[in-house]
Amino acid sequence: MKVDPVLLEIVEGTLASVEREVETAIARTARSPMIRDAHDFRAGIHDRRLRKLTGRSYSALVQPIVRDFPLDTMRPGDVFFHNDVYLSEGGIGHLPDLCVTVPVFHDGKVAAFVQAFGHHDDIGGAVPGSMPSHARSAFEEGLMVPPIKLWDQGVPNEAALRIMTRNSRMPDSLAGDLDAECSACLMGARRLGELFDRYGVEAVEACFDAIIDKTTETFRREILARIPDGEYVWEDYAEHDGVDPPRLHTQRITLTKTPDRILIDFTGTSPQAKGPINHAGDYADGVFLKKWLAPVLRNLADTPERMAELDVNEGVVPLIEMRFPEKGTLLTPIFPAPTNARTFVILRLLGVLAGVLAKATGGRMPADQETIRYTGVYGERDGSPYLMREVLGGGSGGRYYADGEDTIHVVPDSRNIPVEFAEARWPFVVERLGLAVDSGGAGEFRGGLGYDKHIRMLGDAHFMSIADRSILSCWGVNGGRAGLPFRATVGGREMEGLVDDEPVRAGEVVRIRTTGGGGWGDPLDRDPGRVAADVRDGKVSAEAAPADYGVVVGYGPVPSGEAGPASAVPGETAVADDGPVVDEAATAALRERLRAERGAPPFFDRGPGFPTLSGGRAHADVDIL
Repeated sequence: MKVDPVLLEIVEGTLASVEREVETAIARTARSPMIRDAHDFRAGIHDRRLRKLTGRSYSALVQPIVRDFPLDTMRPGDVFFHNDVYLSEGGIGHLPDLCVTVPVFHDGKVAAFVQAFGHHDDIGGAVPGSMPSHARSAFEEGLMVPPIKLWDQGVPNEAALRIMTRNSRMPDSLAGDLDAECSACLMGARRLGELFDRYGVEAVEACFDAIIDKTTETFRREILARIPDGEYVWEDYAEHDGVDPPRLHTQRITLTKTPDRILIDFTGTSPQAKGPINHAGDYADGVFLKKWLAPVLRNLADTPERMAELDVNEGVVPLIEMRFPEKGTLLTPIFPAPTNARTFVILRLLGVLAGVLAKATGGRMPADQETIRYTGVYGERDGSPYLMREVLGGGSGGRYYADGEDTIHVVPDSRNIPVEFAEARWPFVVERLGLAVDSGGAGEFRGGLGYDKHIRMLGDAHFMSIADRSILSCWGVNGGRAGLPFRATVGGREMEGLVDDEPVRAGEVVRIRTTGGGGWGDPLDRDPGRVAADVRDGKVSAEAAPADYGVVVGYGPVPSGEAGPASAVPGETAVADDGPVVDEAATAALRERLRAERGAPPFFDRGPGFPTLSGGRAHADVDIL
């Protein structure tokens, strides 16, 4: 069917509007801080052929619902629910991600789906938050729910809701969140139904085809064409699984580029871990992972502006073939292998794909970032349990055209929990929330900075952490340096990345530094004026400027139009209107000496933690170009 270009614009705009309206409704009516305040949830719209139509963010899959409930058995007002990792076709990574799916109807037949899934406070299991870092089995991680009909033609299944809330330590929050998500998706289904009513199924579905076909053709022409045909191999690692001592858990990609597609082969990935870092990704031909990894390809667009315009919907799927190793690896775990910390694998895969593409394209990809970790405290207050869990961001990697961004999160529109809200709700005081100085990897374009957060407890509690990159760092590329790793201390005691129940006494301070992104390009090529500006802004210390960048700074009048800091150097008070300025002659001499002493920088820099876990090797074999 020929598509009217005006109608195509209307349909595209309606899909984006409905998706945004669903997410706004959830954010305004949910009850848990993780959903309402941290915004750790997503919405997605799929057609009746189970294809994802919207491209602003990733989402779960409709496949498991249709597998268990054929289309012709669905009725208006039905709401389907699941969180079972192994029965989700790869769309759900761990049990706290609860997924709601609502069919859209036109003339009594299913025409599309509206879906939402998010990370909820608690769904049972061995520890508060349902993410036991030392779990050896999925049965320790919480309540597993295969696809069920949660609402039947507008009538909630009270028995199922009662079972779920009974298994939660935060039943009121769970009930409120589920009600918000079900209601928002039902509202979104009505909005989409109006679109079909107005223009007819045939015309709207023709627009769906055009939207997806446009993505396929755009990625083939603008993105894949920039990857030289050939085979490229790279790997990266998770460092611990919560059960065994720290070691390198390998995730490897062999990328083969042909004229019209790419093959991603995961052969060489390590065996499944005893602890909860596994991800069940080998279902439905890896369709979830294809859409999860595809945004990395956007970095090959002509310009950053063009990159931001590219959506990732089902149109990327025909361009990517995936091959998985035999069952029993980190990406092909066998039930009931635990999965609650699967972010250690699927987030690392984003970096592995970026690394292998950097090898293929001469370093055009960004350096590494690791921007999700869960930290928090829990205990009792006034006789009732509480849980404060936060998904703090970290620094993104430097790029060939710009520094990395500070304190970002992989989930779009997500955020840290506001200090004022946190202090009003939980028994602690936030004494510091700022940028972690020097955490970003040095480079011609510096890595973004992580958070530096200090929490003083007002009562006894327990600290919890699900964090990777506490030994290994976010790697630098094309001569850039690695960023600083994650670090957490409780009352001065250094914590491992995976902690369930470290006691925190009243008055003790929890200090958290999240990861900095890797640097891009040789730090000795960075504009000295930008280094001085970083020192002035408190992002790079006065000590790191000469050591990492070969830039000698003194103090004098701040360049016209730039504001000086209250304190140019930690521990020192700057004279008003004075700030760091570059000593050009001393900088030139220092850089010349550092280049001679150092030699050519490596293409990849994994930081000092890699030799610790690799038996003293400075780099991996796959790092050599």
